[in-house]
Amino acid sequence: MCGIVGYVGSKSVVPLILEGLSRLEYRGYDSAGIAVGGDGPSLELRRAPGKLRNLEAVLRDQPLSGTWGIGHTRWATHGRPTEENAHPHRDCTGRLVVVHNGIVENYLALKQELAAEGHTFVTETDTEIIAHLIEQEIRSAASSGKTMALEDAVRRACRRLTGAYAIGVISADEPDKIVAARNGPPAVIGLGKDSLGEGEYFLASDVPGILHHTRNLYFLADGDVAVLTRDGVKLTDLHGEPVTRPVQRITWDPIQAEKSGYKHFMLKEIFEQPRAIRDTTLGRISLETGKVFLGEMKITEEDFRRATRIHIAACGTSWHAAIVGKFMIERLARVPVEVDYASEYRYRDPIPDPNAIGLLITQSGETADTLAAQREMIAKGMKTLAICNVVGAMIAREAQGTLYTHAGPEIGVASTKAFTSQLVALFLFALHLAQTRGTLSDDESRTLVESLSLLPGKVEEILRSADSVCEQLAKIYSGARDFLFLGRGIHYPIALEGALKLKEISYIHAEGYPAGEMKHGPNALIDESLPVVVLATQDETNRDSHLRYEKTLSNIQEVTARSGKVIAVAIEGDTHITQLVDHVLYVPPASELLLPVLDIIPLQLLAYHIAVRRGCDVDQPRNLAKSVTVE
Repeated sequence: MCGIVGYVGSKSVVPLILEGLSRLEYRGYDSAGIAVGGDGPSLELRRAPGKLRNLEAVLRDQPLSGTWGIGHTRWATHGRPTEENAHPHRDCTGRLVVVHNGIVENYLALKQELAAEGHTFVTETDTEIIAHLIEQEIRSAASSGKTMALEDAVRRACRRLTGAYAIGVISADEPDKIVAARNGPPAVIGLGKDSLGEGEYFLASDVPGILHHTRNLYFLADGDVAVLTRDGVKLTDLHGEPVTRPVQRITWDPIQAEKSGYKHFMLKEIFEQPRAIRDTTLGRISLETGKVFLGEMKITEEDFRRATRIHIAACGTSWHAAIVGKFMIERLARVPVEVDYASEYRYRDPIPDPNAIGLLITQSGETADTLAAQREMIAKGMKTLAICNVVGAMIAREAQGTLYTHAGPEIGVASTKAFTSQLVALFLFALHLAQTRGTLSDDESRTLVESLSLLPGKVEEILRSADSVCEQLAKIYSGARDFLFLGRGIHYPIALEGALKLKEISYIHAEGYPAGEMKHGPNALIDESLPVVVLATQDETNRDSHLRYEKTLSNIQEVTARSGKVIAVAIEGDTHITQLVDHVLYVPPASELLLPVLDIIPLQLLAYHIAVRRGCDVDQPRNLAKSVTVE
C-alpha cells in the first residue's frame, strides 16, 4: 500500500518525485504530498486529497524547487483522506518531515507521552507520531549540550515503535540527506549517476517508482536503516552497526511498466500472459527428457522425498492459485496438501511437522500476512519455498528456495499475468516433486512438459478470439447487479478467481461456487436477471474430466430451468453445449491440469470489458491496494 519516492542528487526533484509517484499509483492511494529541500532555510510542503492530479494542480499554483526531497501517496488507515492527514508530516519545529507506509500499533501511548512533553498534534494519523518522536530524540540530546545526527535520532525512534513501517525522513538542518528505515513494508534504495557522472540516490516503496532512473537496487531488510547523501548510501541496523546488502540488478525493461498503447495496464497485462508464461518456463524444462529443473534450493531432493505434506499459504488471487496447486501436487506427486488463507494460518495453531514443507505464494513477496505465515511455518520447524514475482523480496530472502515467476511488473491492482504465471510455477513444482518422488514415469513427464510448452500459443489463440466476444457480452451484462460463477474440481478455484476479478474492478456482486453445491443454496438466487458463468471445459483423454463435464451439463440445465442466463467456457468444437446455454466462450483443448490457465483468460477479459463499460477505474479500483503490506 501507499507509495514513497525520495531523491538526493543534482536534478530538479519535483518532476522526478511526481513521475515516480505516478508509476506507483497502482498500489492504491487517496491523497498525495511532497516535501522539498532547496536553497532556503526550511522544507517546503505541498499536499492534496485525492489523485496526483490534485497535487499537481497545487504545485502549479504554488511551485517548489530543489534537488532533494520525498513524496508520498497515502492509503488511509488512521484518519480520513484529507489534505491535513496527507503525508509528509512535520514535527513541532516544522524543520523535519516524515513519510510512512504501515501502521504504528502503539501510537496512542506514544502520543500521550509526547503530549505530556509539550508536543502539539494537528492530524489524526499515526505517522505524525514518528516525526515528533524523532524530534524529541534530537531535542533531548540538545538539552544535554549534544548534537544528534538525524539517522541516530531515527534509529532511536524506530526502536520505540511497535508495528509495521517503511519511512523516509528529511530535515532542513541536514541538507541533501534522506534517512530510510524498514520493518515490514518494502523499501528499496536505487543507485544511479546523473549526466555528469555524479552519484544520485533514490528511495522508493517499490521498484517501478525508480526503474526509469536505475536498475541497481538495495532491498532493505527488516531492521535496516539507510542514509542517502550525495556521497553515497550507508546501511546499518537499528543500533548503528553496519550491515551489507547485495546490489540487485533488475532486468525488467522500464517499458514493461508502461501501457504500450493499451487503454489500461490491466488490458496490457492480460495480453502479456503468453510472454509471462514462456518466461516462467524458460530454462526450467527439457522437452527431450521431460525433466523439470528448479535451480538452487536449500531443500534437498531427500527433503522432497521425505515430505509428509505441503502447507500452502497465500492471499486473494494467490490463494486461488494455491487451490489449483493442491489439485496439481496431489494428482502428480501424491502428497497431501493443506491450503490456508495466510491471514488465518497462525491463528489455527498448526501442528508442528519438521517433514512438512511450507509453500508461500505472493506476487510482491512483501504481503504482510504471507510473511507472517512463513515465519509461523519456520517457527514450527518447516523449511519454506516461495513462488514470487519480485527478485530479492523479503519472502524470497527468508525462504530456502524461490521459484520466481518472471511475469514482469504488474501494475493493475487486479492480478492477471501474475496469477497465470503462479499456476505455471505450481505446475512446474508439482512435476518436479513428482519426478523426485518417483510418482511419474518418464513418458508421462514428457507428455506433460510438452503440453506445458504449447500453453503460450493457446493463450494467444484465446486472446485473439475472445476479446471481441467479451466486449459484446459486456454490452449485454454490464447492468447486472449479481453474477454467479460455477466450476467443478480443479476448475472451482477458477470460478472463485473469475468472480473476484469481476467484483474487484466492476463493483458487481459476484460469487464463485462449486457446481455440485448448487442445490445447497445458490439455486435460490437464480432468476431471469442472473448471469451464470459456468466452466464446462474438459480433457477428452481423461475419464474423470469427462465425468465432471457431464455433471456440469446437468448444473447448466438446473440454471436454465430457472430462467438464468448462462455463459459457458467450453472447449473448441463443443457444439452440444451451444444448445444448452446463451453464450459460449471457447478455449483450445489442453491437459486437465493445465485447463485452468486457459479457463481464466476469457473471464479476465469479461471482467475488464464490463468494468470499462460501467466507467470504473480498472487499474485502481476503489478501496483496494496492489500490495497489502500491513495486516
